Amino acid sequence: MKKAILYINQFFGQIGGEEKADFEPEIREGQVGPALALNALLKDAEVTHTIICGDNFMGSNEKEAVSRILGFLEGKEFDIFFAGPAFQAGRYGNACGVICKAVKERFNVPVISSMHVENPGVEMFKKDVYIFKGGNNAGRMKKDMKAMADFGNKILNGEELLWADAEGYYGRGKRHQIWLESKEPAAKRVVKMLIKKLNGEEFETELPIPKKDTVAIAPAIKDLSKANIAVVTSGGIVPVDNPDRIQSASATRWGRYDYSKMDRLESGVFKTIHAGFDPAAANADPNVIVPLDALRAYEKEGKIGKIHEYFYSTVGTGTTQGEAARMAKEIVEYLKGDKVDGVILTST
Repeated sequence: MKKAILYINQFFGQIGGEEKADFEPEIREGQVGPALALNALLKDAEVTHTIICGDNFMGSNEKEAVSRILGFLEGKEFDIFFAGPAFQAGRYGNACGVICKAVKERFNVPVISSMHVENPGVEMFKKDVYIFKGGNNAGRMKKDMKAMADFGNKILNGEELLWADAEGYYGRGKRHQIWLESKEPAAKRVVKMLIKKLNGEEFETELPIPKKDTVAIAPAIKDLSKANIAVVTSGGIVPVDNPDRIQSASATRWGRYDYSKMDRLESGVFKTIHAGFDPAAANADPNVIVPLDALRAYEKEGKIGKIHEYFYSTVGTGTTQGEAARMAKEIVEYLKGDKVDGVILTST
């Protein structure tokens, strides 16, 4: 029987939530958490080991985490490697992509994961890893894991692998020549597409061109000592009563808060409502997310001309790219109206 190994984070490894996000890499014999479901779905393979690592540990100590995990795998017999599913969790998606790519390069085995389209790990690693189109939360665990396992079964059984859309994973930018069952020549197919296009009918191209959403780099501020600088944060810092009712995850709202008469943000007056990290440090000192105290020092020293009267806040965890773009466009209108010269964007 062939052998598989699954990588999961501290939450799905049943270690804990954000308070355990610094959990160091560990390998366990047998199946833990989602590995039980994966093992049941694999036809002729067994999940022999489960690797668990905290999202923060992987993100902050990537080189060490990867080195230790690859060390765990040395001498282990395995035919395929799985990670996730990571859903819409950005740090988890990054971790799955990082370790899958490293395992593929070191051991030359197939690597498979699953992520929601809004997970940044998709764009970062889809060229290196089979990443299946997954849901945005753990409620899709059963379905997403099945997609991973079904494809893994095809690989292990030596079955024909179809193209990305047919299998359900994100395109990797690789093109292969195939023979269509219809055997219709390309010349006839392209004429049919052209006629549909001319008639305003829907058609599907055989050569899709990826669209890149690029943003031009803004010119440098010539004289920072005369600049009006604003702070925008996705770290969820708000007045303690959260007057704008910003969601703690998957945000669709943002807030604009006046701190023009303050030299620092005080604990008990401001807090974080962000659900993606341990809030203790930010609640004890909100300036670790919105660094008003440091900015005021620069302002007094003349390094910065002026700190804009308001800071702008929302929550980044689980927030879709579309919602983030919409909120940014709304915030920009205020920044332009107040003649802001530059923005410091803080996260977590």
